[in-house]
Amino acid sequence: MDSEEIDAYLRRLGAKRPARPTTDALRALQLCHLRTVPFENLSIHLGEEIVLEEKQLLDKVVGARRGGFCYELNGAFGALLASLGYDVTLFAARVYGEEGRLGVPYDHLALRVRTVDGGDWLSDVGFGAHSHFPLAFRERDDQADPGGTFRIAEAGPDAAGAGGGPASAGAGDLDVLRDGTPAYRLELRPRVLGDFVTGAWWHSTSPRSHFRQSLVCSRVTEDGGRVTLSGRKLVLTGAAGGGREERELGTDEEVLAAYRERFGIQLERVPTVRGLP
Repeated sequence: MDSEEIDAYLRRLGAKRPARPTTDALRALQLCHLRTVPFENLSIHLGEEIVLEEKQLLDKVVGARRGGFCYELNGAFGALLASLGYDVTLFAARVYGEEGRLGVPYDHLALRVRTVDGGDWLSDVGFGAHSHFPLAFRERDDQADPGGTFRIAEAGPDAAGAGGGPASAGAGDLDVLRDGTPAYRLELRPRVLGDFVTGAWWHSTSPRSHFRQSLVCSRVTEDGGRVTLSGRKLVLTGAAGGGREERELGTDEEVLAAYRERFGIQLERVPTVRGLP
């Protein structure tokens, strides 16, 4: 990523270029990303190809002012951080689903980020409702965050796999928990963006993927709450302890206006859940 591309990305986030790759700068960049770049799976239902290459990710997130799901968001954010001088490692994870079952390999992409002031962080802007700030990677106690109480723990020996069978933890695997509930299991082996192509393909095509079964577009709001458009349902959630407001949008014009005004996404037509093969 060259200097011009870095500046364009930072303008997209409404952030200033940090003087040094510090912990404070990382915290600010992650929060800006969560507030401005939505977690969304619209491409799957608009028939748009998802390409996990840096140029295509920048064209989508920065040029087209869109969002994406984990591979796209953390892939793009990781490229930005590396270009700013951070030490970035891509890790694969498997997401916990119903009954504590783990998803498919390469189910999720998360970032380990080291800073020049000695910080070692788990950074994730691609998991929907998650921590607003990076989590201390080596900390094993609870970590308070506006998004909840998080814990990074050594993975246990038993968890059901995507097919229902046992999925044993690998050496050094870590479970990331939110409010006491496991969110995903992190595999501590460095990956490259191309490793996640099969995971992105599975989530884009498999009838078992929840991304194929529903529409979502969501971001953190400036007050620490969240705004989500799920199909035609607009949901506004306040910060911790705040209220929740839901309303169904009746017309296509209302839906397109919500994408435009709430998320900055300009669409020519309303996306609908595509038929499964």
